[in-house]
Amino acid sequence: MSAHPVFQRILLTGAAGALGRQLRQRLAQYSTVLRLSDIQVDPLYPAQPHEEIVQCDLADKTAVQQLAQGVDAIVHFGGVSTEQAFENILAANICGTYHIYEAARVHGIRRVIFASSNHVVGFHRRGEILDANCARKPDSYYGLSKSYGEDLATFYYDRYGIETVSIRIGSAFPEPNNIRMLSTWLSYNDLEQIIYKGLTTPNVGHTVIFGASDNPDTWWDNRLAAHLGYQPVDTVEVYREQILKNSVGQADSGAAYQGGGFTELGPFGN
Repeated sequence: MSAHPVFQRILLTGAAGALGRQLRQRLAQYSTVLRLSDIQVDPLYPAQPHEEIVQCDLADKTAVQQLAQGVDAIVHFGGVSTEQAFENILAANICGTYHIYEAARVHGIRRVIFASSNHVVGFHRRGEILDANCARKPDSYYGLSKSYGEDLATFYYDRYGIETVSIRIGSAFPEPNNIRMLSTWLSYNDLEQIIYKGLTTPNVGHTVIFGASDNPDTWWDNRLAAHLGYQPVDTVEVYREQILKNSVGQADSGAAYQGGGFTELGPFGN
């Protein structure tokens, strides 16, 4: 990975979230200026000399247009990251992602990294080996919103030539902590590598990659994203013994499906 900035200005949405805070530190080396955005400004993390902080509601199309001005690439991690009622997900995840792509079109931004999710395919059975061409089986309103985002990415590439790498993120945590994560865990180091490869690999079109570390029990085959050159450096195996020990007697919600507990949430508002 580069020791020198490869972009003048990268926009990171969702910068105040758990993954956003990690990426804020890690993406700084790839951009002279890192523009950080979230619906609320994080008072614990004021702007550093190389940063710009812009409060923005992704549901506000005009605000997103202003947010993206002068940007070379977008790392789009903003939005609702849990399963909720559809109305809660609509504004940020569906309208907001559309606004991001419209802003990219208007301002001539040619590369987007989209934080998609494994929940796009969550109703596939565990043990099935999936690649990027598999049928989508969203397990939730959240998964549906990410599936829509992938369709936006395809449309904006086919129509306007805006290239995207959509990362179907597995379970991005400091350490894996349950049985499901033996197959889905993604380390922060490996997430950073995928984003870097996604930003710098030429001619990606719309590439879908499953975001997972080197997990022997994986359900996902990334051969269709081989051109990115992603080589995970971390593995779940160093945690396996402790996970199995801690999981004795614990319920594994949604155990039949890759989406796990997301397949059991809702309905909402009844």
